Amino acid sequence: MTGAPLPLTAPGPPPTVVERWRALRRESRADRVYRAVLTAVAWLLPALLLVIAAELVTGAWPALKTFGLRFLTRSIWDPVASEFGVLPLIAGTLYVSAVAMLIAVPLALGIAIFLTEFAPRRLRAPVATLVELLAAIPSVIYGLWGIFVLIPVLRDTVWPLVRPALHWLPFFQGAFYGPSVLAAGVILAIMVLPYVAAVSREVLLAVPAAQREAALALGATRWEAVWTVILPYGRAGIFGAVILGLGRALGETMAVTMLIGNRHEIGLSLVQPGYTIAAAIANEFAEAVTATHLSALVLAGLVLFAITVVINAAARWLIWRVAKGSAAGSAAL
Repeated sequence: MTGAPLPLTAPGPPPTVVERWRALRRESRADRVYRAVLTAVAWLLPALLLVIAAELVTGAWPALKTFGLRFLTRSIWDPVASEFGVLPLIAGTLYVSAVAMLIAVPLALGIAIFLTEFAPRRLRAPVATLVELLAAIPSVIYGLWGIFVLIPVLRDTVWPLVRPALHWLPFFQGAFYGPSVLAAGVILAIMVLPYVAAVSREVLLAVPAAQREAALALGATRWEAVWTVILPYGRAGIFGAVILGLGRALGETMAVTMLIGNRHEIGLSLVQPGYTIAAAIANEFAEAVTATHLSALVLAGLVLFAITVVINAAARWLIWRVAKGSAAGSAAL
């Protein structure tokens, strides 16, 4: 038994050429608006960077005319005599950042490797979340913790054990009273560790599973697979994570100001006080009463801005040379 045939509905008239043109015009107009908005947003950050640079140059111009390039090579910082030199501040900024990275990078890579390759699955997400939460702690809290916990531990527990064996090195000479390059470097390492660890973990997760399986199939142990296959594959992304942490360390202000001791001198000893550009600006900007002093602080900020730009530009070039478009994470870097 067959059912009644379904009624056929006549198709509507096809759209005319004019209707099609109007529809395409509406889509084209929306695309143009969307493209214009995206272009404006894309140019906003470079424009903001140029505005910041221009404002710094304008504020620093009086000091730049007065001191010239001598500002970069002098060690004196005397607001009373209106004599300023930023060399100890540059040295202190780079020194503290280097100490922080030497401590933070191995720890961060160890955490990233553990979470991606060795940790039980039920622990990976909670531990990764706890590590990333370190980045949410305010800088002043790190500074307070460093004053009341870190410095007493370093001065009363660690230093008596380390000094007899390392006192002959130039890095450990002098009396350790507390505020020092070492204390500031340790607190900076704790602050930059979550950035390096989080990015490195994402890079290692991006390594194809076939790379791991191939290394294990050839008889490599888990650690040999990590060392010979996974880390080389993601070297560009890991290097980018290190540079991200270095940029964070170069510009850190409050915690460093509270722990470094703020002494305008150049020295190799880690247990002696130091000074950074960011700490000098934070300490003296509100108290600068002369135009020369204020302009010198702005010029110091311009120097820090230039250091950051140069380091990031060099890092991008090195990432391009190392990655060559093939390593994990290189496409995003």
